[in-house]
Amino acid sequence: MIEGLDLLKQENWRFIDQTTVQIAFDALQSFATDDTLCRSVGSHLSPPTTRAWVHHDTISMGIQDTKLPDLAKGIAFFREQGYRAVVRNSGGLAVVLDSGILNLSLVFPDVDRGIAIDRGYETMFALIKHMFPAFAYKMEAREIVGSYCPGSYDLSVDGKKFAGISQRRMAKGVAVQIYLAVNGDQKKRAELIREFYQISGKDKQDKYVFPNVDPTVMTTLSELSESSLEVNDVMVKLLNALYHFAGRLESSRLMGEELTWYPAYYERLILRNEKILANL
Repeated sequence: MIEGLDLLKQENWRFIDQTTVQIAFDALQSFATDDTLCRSVGSHLSPPTTRAWVHHDTISMGIQDTKLPDLAKGIAFFREQGYRAVVRNSGGLAVVLDSGILNLSLVFPDVDRGIAIDRGYETMFALIKHMFPAFAYKMEAREIVGSYCPGSYDLSVDGKKFAGISQRRMAKGVAVQIYLAVNGDQKKRAELIREFYQISGKDKQDKYVFPNVDPTVMTTLSELSESSLEVNDVMVKLLNALYHFAGRLESSRLMGEELTWYPAYYERLILRNEKILANL
């Protein structure tokens, strides 16, 4: 069996669609939702869950980004460009979220640490290859130097990155998260992040490594498929894949005890962001 496919084959898949919510849908709400699902799935109150989500004009920063010496100037720059900046609770560095970026989370129970980190990454990689068979044979999972938020599981074709994967582990649950650049101006997104790092003083320190962003090493699924893909088109591919792997697929939303847990996780993220930004 291809590595990663075993976890995709589930008797029941739960599906939460948050791709058409209002512009006011906050990225911190999204991260709190994944924390809630980690707890629910990890407690076996929910089957493994796929969540799809879109946010508008937001920069999702990693913890390391908060170490930039002139971060306040960088955040002011984002605001001038019409973006809100937040600090997420999973790994990696700054990424752009907008209406052309589709985010997916696969949430599994991690019984006795049974899902190794690489296994989580390989599961998401297997899903994306299944969704895009036309160029799956050309996809690679390796760090693309010069991309923003570089990592060992950057997904690329011919050296050009179109997605990045991260993981969040808590409460006996694992959330494997990916951002997929579906369409839009990926060069502009990369230039935005490149400028942010320059303004924020990445070269004034040598303790942390921040990327020298090269817009030419990044692309979108639309460019790779040579068609005008929309988020809805990719959603159809996702649902077809889940129907293929699942014995049963159930559309859902947060419910039951999840509605009790969610506000506390959201409040925790708000306070964490306020504390970080207050120190600038």
